[in-house]
This record gives sequence, structure tokens and C-alpha cells, in this order.
Amino acid sequence: MIAFLKGTMAGRSADMAFVDVNGVGFAVYMPATDIVKLPEAGADVALFTHLAVREDAMTLYGFLSQEEHALFLRLIGVSGIGPKAALAALSTFKPAELISAIQSEDVKAVSTIPGVGKKTAQRLILELKGNLAQAGEQDLFSAATAAATERLQGARDGLLAMGFTLAEADLALKGAPEELNTEGALLQYALKRLGSVG
Repeated sequence: MIAFLKGTMAGRSADMAFVDVNGVGFAVYMPATDIVKLPEAGADVALFTHLAVREDAMTLYGFLSQEEHALFLRLIGVSGIGPKAALAALSTFKPAELISAIQSEDVKAVSTIPGVGKKTAQRLILELKGNLAQAGEQDLFSAATAAATERLQGARDGLLAMGFTLAEADLALKGAPEELNTEGALLQYALKRLGSVG
């Protein structure tokens, strides 16, 4: 699975980013709200990704924040919600807005997502409300110990993929400040400690 991409922006379209990772070009579908936040071509970019595999295609979906990525994974776990509908949901609402609509059982609001009708909206609310209600809206995923461990593991995997040893990766990540609450931030912190970036 491709969980994280760090490379150079090569271009974009209305719904897709093109990222150059060491000479390999990745086409990544993204929420419209993230597309407009992407840097210009030639700039560094880091994305949290999900690889959807079907018999006839492999499609990569990407997000600028771990919160969006985590919410996307929860959405596609709902029966009747595929990656395209989940992406449409994150293009329509900010994560906190979508979580609020689900927690308040606002079927009308959820039904405004392209490709999601009333019945699907009701099912989405039914399946996700209890899970999302276990934490506050603003800190839904990042406060969990499991999520923190996952972030560290993701950053460690990223360093290993860049050619660093496990010992170097662990040393670089040791004592990372708690406010570094994304894999990207942890990776940048570690790379600075390793002297790879200015």
C-alpha cells in the first residue's frame, strides 16, 4: 500500500495532482478543497494517500491532512460509499462540518454530497455517528494514542524508504515535540535532525 507521498509538484487538474517522486510520476485524485491549496509546480509537496485496487484499475487518492485521510477511510467503510463519493464528501464539506452533520443526524445536509441520496445519507449517519461521537470534532483523530503511534510509524517508514537505517530513523524521531501531529511534520522534523534539509 502507498500510504504517503513526498515529492515535487509536477502539475494539477480540476480533481487531480501530479507528483514527481524521484522521477516517477503519480496521478493522485484529491478533494477540490485540497487541490486549490497545492503549491505551484516545482515546489515540494507531501500527501497522505490511499490506494484503491480493483480488477481493472488502481487509483490513488491523496489528502493534505491526516484528518481528511482518516475520515476518507471511515467513509469508504460504509456500505454504498465508494472512493468517489467519499472524495465528493470531502470536497463538499470540511472534515469538522461533515462530522457535525453526521453527529446531528442532518440527513438533508449529508444528502447534498454529489452521488449520495437520502437512503445512503441515512445509512452513512447510522454507521458512523457512534464512531465519530467518541471524540471531539476538532481533535477527532490526532488525540488518540493509536493515531500518534501510526504517525510515528508512517514517518519511520518514510525515512526507511529514503534510504536511512532503522537506527537513524528512530534516533531522528526520538523526542519529537507533541505539536507535530502529522506524518509530514514528523518527517520534516526528522529530516532536519538528519541534516537532509536546510
